[in-house]
Amino acid sequence: MANNEIREIEQQIHQLMEKLASLQQSNRGNEVKNYSFSTLEGKTNLIELFGENDKLLLIHNMGQGCRYCTLWADGFNGFVPHLESTMSVVLVSKDAPKLQRKFANIRGWRFRLASHGGGEYIQEQSVMKDSNNMPGAVVYERDGDKIYRKNDCVFGPGDIYCSMWSLLGLAGMDSNNWTPQFSYWQRPKSLDDGGKNLKE
Repeated sequence: MANNEIREIEQQIHQLMEKLASLQQSNRGNEVKNYSFSTLEGKTNLIELFGENDKLLLIHNMGQGCRYCTLWADGFNGFVPHLESTMSVVLVSKDAPKLQRKFANIRGWRFRLASHGGGEYIQEQSVMKDSNNMPGAVVYERDGDKIYRKNDCVFGPGDIYCSMWSLLGLAGMDSNNWTPQFSYWQRPKSLDDGGKNLKE
């Protein structure tokens, strides 16, 4: 029966996730330089983004023009307090700090923000080879004044980092028949307020 096969595959995925977690735990990548970033408060650098923690999760966001990056950040937003109990969390993009904050406020995001401006950091630390603006995440570890790139991942439709795909899968859907939008408001046929000065 299909249900039995589904349960078997779920169990296989669970076992693979345990193996993945074990490999990620023991992995420690190469040392990286102390890259520079811009924030609303001024210039900062990678080691300062750690704050008081020895681990730093940097979420690579393509910027306010990407619906998919917005979907991932919307999903992670609720986890921010939980994540910050054990590591520092910063969302980075190429957008200027003022634009980052404006868009984050519109979305209700609670992330700390920093801009790499499309420069040296993202060109050398992208989550995908030969791509300088791919969405994903990197965890860095600090050891004294040294920084190591511990693990990274690439975000994309169907990945394990966005629960939306699994929930769509339960409904028999995937990225071939669903695309995220910035807003799902649909204009009604008639507006009780008269509809003056409406901006779609």
